[in-house]
Parts: sequence; C-alpha cells; structure tokens
Amino acid sequence: MLDSQKILILNGPNLNLLGRREPTIYGTTSFEEYYTLLKPKAIPFSLEYYQSNTEGTLIDKLHAVGFDKKYIGIIFNAGAYTHTSLALADAISAIDLPVVEVHISNIFARETIRQQSLIAAACIGSISGFGLYSYDLALQYFVDL
Repeated sequence: MLDSQKILILNGPNLNLLGRREPTIYGTTSFEEYYTLLKPKAIPFSLEYYQSNTEGTLIDKLHAVGFDKKYIGIIFNAGAYTHTSLALADAISAIDLPVVEVHISNIFARETIRQQSLIAAACIGSISGFGLYSYDLALQYFVDL
C-alpha cells in the first residue's frame, strides 16, 4: 500500500447545496463541513473531493481518475443522475476502479422514480438512507480492503 493512494468522493448535482437544500431530507450540515470530519477517517489513504452539477463533467472526472493507479476507489453520489443517466453507468462500467454508490436519503422510501438506480449495476455496492454517514460506510469499505 502506497502512502499516496487516494479515494475520490464524487458528488453530483445539487449536492453543493447540502446544509441549505431540503434540510428535512438532507440535514443541515454542508458537505464541506462534513468532509473535514471525514478526511481523517481515510487514513492511511488521502481523500479527494469533487462536485459538479454537470453530467459530462462527472463523466470526465470518472474517466480521468478511473485508470489512475494512485486511486483505489471512488465513492459516488450521482444525485438525480442516479435515476436518469445511462451515460454515467457506462462510464462507471468502462473504468478500472471500483465505485461505491451512496445516497444520503433512502432512495427506496422516496418517490417511485427515485427508487430505481441506473448506475447500481455498474457499482460494486450501494449504500443509502444513513444520512451523511453513508459516506463513512463507503469509506470504511475501502479502508478495510
């Protein structure tokens, strides 16, 4: 294991609004606040964070990181693109790195359209419904490997 190995947290659309957006569903903590608490839990790896509201930019990031030997995996909350984007599913399938799908809310307890994940089959696992702690659980998977 190299000290320089990384884990990427990749967040999709509207997740830049955490802490302000629908606090009854997503809570009152911004992702930046949460990320400072999460980073030390990644040891011995380094944690990197990237967010975009644009589908193509998320695909570009998956391509850029997905073959980079400095990374051991990706924790991905695709937001609403989870339910609509075959392109993201294809990008996940195309890369070498394992991807864990995460969601803050329990997508299976929400509207019917949110109960289907188009990216799940391309991911090694899915975690939803534990609030921001969903990221902790995904991170623990990679740390324990």
